[in-house]
Amino acid sequence: MIHNFLNEILSAVMAGVAPEGSQFDAKQYDTKMSELLSTDGQDFFTSYDEVFESFDAMGLQENLLRGIYAYGFEKPSAIQQRGIVPFCKGLDVIQQAQSGTGKTATFCSGILQQLDYGVVQCQALVLAPTRELAQQIEKVMRALGDYLGVKVHACVGGTSVREDQRILQAGVHVVVGTPGRVFDMLRRQSLRPDYIKMFVLDEADEMLSRGFKDQIYDIFQLLPSKVQVGVFSATMPPEALEITRKFMNKPVRILVKRDELTLEGIKQFYVNVDKEEWKLETLCDLYETLAITQSVIFVNTRRKVDWLTDKMRSRDHTVSATHGDMDQNTRDIIMREFRSGSSRVLITTDLLARGIDVQQVSLVINYDLPTQPENYLHRIGRSGRFGRKGVAINFVTKDDERMLYDIQRFYNVVIEELPSNVADLL
Repeated sequence: MIHNFLNEILSAVMAGVAPEGSQFDAKQYDTKMSELLSTDGQDFFTSYDEVFESFDAMGLQENLLRGIYAYGFEKPSAIQQRGIVPFCKGLDVIQQAQSGTGKTATFCSGILQQLDYGVVQCQALVLAPTRELAQQIEKVMRALGDYLGVKVHACVGGTSVREDQRILQAGVHVVVGTPGRVFDMLRRQSLRPDYIKMFVLDEADEMLSRGFKDQIYDIFQLLPSKVQVGVFSATMPPEALEITRKFMNKPVRILVKRDELTLEGIKQFYVNVDKEEWKLETLCDLYETLAITQSVIFVNTRRKVDWLTDKMRSRDHTVSATHGDMDQNTRDIIMREFRSGSSRVLITTDLLARGIDVQQVSLVINYDLPTQPENYLHRIGRSGRFGRKGVAINFVTKDDERMLYDIQRFYNVVIEELPSNVADLL
């Protein structure tokens, strides 16, 4: 039963008025964005509109193509059709497209195309906000570069510094890492910047907003002045774009617009739970459905991950859990279990939303709605990646109605009430 408030909200959505206290101001966001792009934006950003319908048409090396096809790609996604070639040409790029559309493979291909394999020195540096994401990128880079003999190393916190130093000393072509550890390696001179000619920031909005901004500047200061810069993200708030101008040279901006950042193929529903206390029962009712497929459950705090995991296990439901307080080793083991399918339900927080690339996830549950509308995309973009179908279910209490409204407004979607035949949707 949708109670009246939601009806009012939906009619308000249609009329384009926000309820009292709504956090997200779409108009302000868009105004700020267009101001940024029009003032001196025009001479700063150029757009690149050439589209390549196939990987074969992109002029890539034979062995890179072999890696791309062996990885299972057949036809480039929208961002790949437009994004790979300008990067291969050595242009600075700002590329924005939703989660799960193949940004990682876009910059990995661009890097692999341009490396000089005869020189075993670090020529490309990729930074990501979490260890999981850095390791995910390392995997993709390795797989795509399999026939090129690329040497890639992930430099992330929580691993042995000496081991990192040993591998870097032995020589690699590409370093993928988190800012803290990478800066540490540069400072110790274990990572030499002299040959670095490509610098990529993945999930750049996170990188430029979290506490990483200063570290990224520090790293950038140490790189050769002619370095090519690529900035990739699902969402690019105006503030983040503003910062990129400081270290990019006439970048090409390749943009899938926010209202095209729809989550096509992912059916989205809400369940009215009135009170926080009722969420657990609702989740347990859904559990049988969850266990049919692989699912990820998002909550907003690490403590809640632990709490919910205990509650589910005490009712004999099998679940895995991961959050930022766990040491890296534990997180790796849990993610391996989940990827292999031996555990089918994963409870986690936003911190890890961006690094989870599990091909089989077809259901995402927002036990808590995200605190920022942008994070909704990162969470539910995990399911139904590359055009597979997926389902997202949002638990909505009285207090969440505003946020649900904001999300619908931000992504231009209408989220409907969950029908009783949820199992048929999966």
